[in-house]
Amino acid sequence: MGKNSVIEHKGIVTEISSESVLVELTVMSACSACHAKAMCSFDSAQKTIEINNPTGIWEKGETVKVVMRESMGKKAVFLGYLLPFIVLIVSLIIFNLAGINEGLSGLLSIGMLVPYYVGLYIFKDKIKRVFNFNIEKI
Repeated sequence: MGKNSVIEHKGIVTEISSESVLVELTVMSACSACHAKAMCSFDSAQKTIEINNPTGIWEKGETVKVVMRESMGKKAVFLGYLLPFIVLIVSLIIFNLAGINEGLSGLLSIGMLVPYYVGLYIFKDKIKRVFNFNIEKI
């Protein structure tokens, strides 16, 4: 895959404001064969995506194409799945090496995920700026 690979989904504009456009993505049967479906997760249900500062003129009910760079999907998988797994495993090893019994080590390791996800929530606006979706006319 090249750096410019993109993930695309068709959607319908549901709301328009001066700063953003809300697009409801439509389920596509082709998702089952898509190479990026593991990163995407749009194949299971309707999703609404907010596109901030869209360029162009959009109309409510218009069918559009939502585009995101594939590298952004990989970053999302890293932040949502891989990094918490690393935190869990590393903390479990540290607690075990510190001599804490295995059951308590497991509970404490799971507890270490609470500050991680709280941190994600606190920085959600900053993270949201990193994950840019674009819309294009069809």
